[in-house]
Amino acid sequence: MAEVNLRKVVKRYDDVEAVRGIDLDIADHEFVVLVGPSGCGKSTTLRMIAGLEDITDGDIMIGGDVVNDVPPKDRDIAMVFQNYALYPHMTVAENMSFGLRLKRYPKAEIKARIDEAARMLDIVELIDRKPKQLSGGQRQRVAMGRAIVRNPKVFLFDEPLSNLDAKLRVQMRIEIKKVHQKVRTTTVYVTHDQVEAMTLADRVVVMNKGRIEQIGTPNDLYHKPATRFVAAFIGSPAMNFLPCRLEEAAGRLHVRLTEQIAFPLPSDRAARYRNANPGQQLLLGLRPEHITEAKPHAEPGIEPFDATLDVTEPMGMETLIYFNLAGKQVCGRVNPNAPARDGQPLRLAVDLNNMHLLNEATGAVI
Repeated sequence: MAEVNLRKVVKRYDDVEAVRGIDLDIADHEFVVLVGPSGCGKSTTLRMIAGLEDITDGDIMIGGDVVNDVPPKDRDIAMVFQNYALYPHMTVAENMSFGLRLKRYPKAEIKARIDEAARMLDIVELIDRKPKQLSGGQRQRVAMGRAIVRNPKVFLFDEPLSNLDAKLRVQMRIEIKKVHQKVRTTTVYVTHDQVEAMTLADRVVVMNKGRIEQIGTPNDLYHKPATRFVAAFIGSPAMNFLPCRLEEAAGRLHVRLTEQIAFPLPSDRAARYRNANPGQQLLLGLRPEHITEAKPHAEPGIEPFDATLDVTEPMGMETLIYFNLAGKQVCGRVNPNAPARDGQPLRLAVDLNNMHLLNEATGAVI
């Protein structure tokens, strides 16, 4: 097992800087997910850790040793790819044992490692089959087994679930989490799917345009985003952003959305935003679950308002609602039994205890 450290790592392709001087520390046994949109540099970062891409500048350390010039085969890492990369003419057992046979491990040890990995991944009955006889999920299990039997210092996953259907992705997420609980190997996992990132990671690294926007636990990124990019990227449906300004009225600090709508801030939020410039153009960030149907007895920080719904989307356990507020389309979540109908008015409420205020110019959360 080993920790992984990146120090001012840069990757440049001619005049294009794909990774822009990132610093990252991944602890021993930790499961870290790199997430972000296409082109943000996450896969390039993973490939540099693996040694499949040369770094332009900076240092990468595995287990305290700088590995900038160490070839991939000598880094003691195992990689699971999006496309499985199984040998079609070999059986499951032969695919899983290939790396060990190359290193001339004793046959008894190879068999013991394969049997243990097969039991862990529930593929014992597939051991004599070839890849063409397996489903996509079974092939991915075999690819994971091939990595597990090597007992490496670090596991690297490069979007391993992208080729699977939605139901199988959920199942494989659970399998990967179970494997990590049993084999506490340091793991770096790349995905563009924020649901994968939130459900799998000990910590999530959100990347954007070759830089790290924020690092934190899934809970911290969801409830305490540092920038508009992180706030919008983490969470589905995405956070709503409404133009607003702060103003004093009747001895209380209010957030004003329109000439008709202004909400008094809860005391803890008012204290937090007291030093913000009054009248400055800001953005109010609210997640859909913090815009819901009004209750008869509102709690502190829950402020009612009226809206006319444009579209409703019944989802079974909840109904998503869409309406216009302050010139923006807003998404909320209401109880499936709420009287939400397309084109009809509904009394709603915002939970300002979970609001975010952002500087509109910089995108930073205040």
